[in-house]
Amino acid sequence: ELQQSMEYAEKARLRGEQAKSELSEVSHLIEQESMQEQDALDRLARYQESASAFRVQVPRAQQEFEAAEQALNGQRALLRTAENELQQAIFHEKSCSNKYNELEININVLRERISGFTISIARLQGELASYNDAPLNQELQDALGVRTTREQKLKEVRERLENIIQAIQQTELERLAVEQKLQPLRDRIAEVRLKEQEARLLAEQYGNHLSTLAEDELIAMLPKGARPNNLQSQIDVLTQEITALGAVNLAALDQLQTSRERKAYLDTQALDLKDAIATLEDAIRRIDLETRERLQKTFDTVNKNLDEMFSTLFAGGHASLLLTGAEILDSGVQIIAQPPGKKNTSIQLLSGGEKALCALALVFSLFKLNPAPFCLLDEVDAPLDDHNTERYCELVKKLSSESQFLFISHNKITMEMAEQLVGVTMQELGVSRVVAVDMEQALKIKEEVAA
Repeated sequence: ELQQSMEYAEKARLRGEQAKSELSEVSHLIEQESMQEQDALDRLARYQESASAFRVQVPRAQQEFEAAEQALNGQRALLRTAENELQQAIFHEKSCSNKYNELEININVLRERISGFTISIARLQGELASYNDAPLNQELQDALGVRTTREQKLKEVRERLENIIQAIQQTELERLAVEQKLQPLRDRIAEVRLKEQEARLLAEQYGNHLSTLAEDELIAMLPKGARPNNLQSQIDVLTQEITALGAVNLAALDQLQTSRERKAYLDTQALDLKDAIATLEDAIRRIDLETRERLQKTFDTVNKNLDEMFSTLFAGGHASLLLTGAEILDSGVQIIAQPPGKKNTSIQLLSGGEKALCALALVFSLFKLNPAPFCLLDEVDAPLDDHNTERYCELVKKLSSESQFLFISHNKITMEMAEQLVGVTMQELGVSRVVAVDMEQALKIKEEVAA
């Protein structure tokens, strides 16, 4: 037991020493952790100070970044403008070179013509020197005299013709004035004839009535105190009035019936015309309504296609069509285009290449509405740079599945897209030849040669 106790004591001593050693290590670690913590706190304080300084500098740095980005956008715009100008200059140089060649050819042709003209002039001068023009001069003088005489006669004839025209105009005015005066007289004559007819009918009625009455009855019907002389004078007055009325129109009743039938026919025709006018107005309203609906539908479809085509050609941005009036049938159309990175609202503020792309987007949007069997494009890629030309070529490839595209171009990128090339060369001066190249066949030959 003592031995065991001693062993326990030894173990306890060793355990105590080990515990002291671990405590010293722990104390050392605690000191190191304290030092590291203090160091971390110091660095945290420094970092916080730096962060405060950075926070103060962030707005200024943001402003500098925005200014630099604007400057970069401006430089990019200048670069695009310079590229477009370079492309146009290259195209202009090619055009000038072609024109220069054409001018040289024309100069050579003109020189040959001048040589021929010189020989012809020398020959004609020789003929002119040996030619006697006295008879021709005499004939010319005679012809001039005849011409002067005929011109004088023509002048006299024209003056007489003008006088006749003036007399005819004056006679026409007098005729119109007389016709205007005749119309009231005609109305008066018609009115008098009606009165005459009425008077004759009354006279016949009174005559028939008088013939059926006896003399005593007539005397009884006379007013009291009436004298034969006065009655005779009244009879004479009535006879004169009857005579002044003229002949009685016995066909007036038939004419009245005919006029009534004519009026009924014209009323029927007028009613038919009113119905036809109502039908036409209804048809016009329906046509206008259908036209507005179709035009609005077409406008919306083209507007949607324009936005898609514009985004494809510009790799972003938006474009739309805007009606300039309230009535769609009478309204104009304005194009609003916003390429990526720009805030303009009118195509007038775009560059030449951007205007060309915007026009292509509008043309293709209309073409997509009702695709045709083929489409002809004449140097539409001339103001475009290489990057925009590639986008244009990709869009043409996409649309070529529905229609065949024929295009005139001097751009290498566009020509690489073509399936067949047709060009004009001038190997000999003044002689042009048409050369056609099948791109697929050319690639097959190239692969065979490479194999």
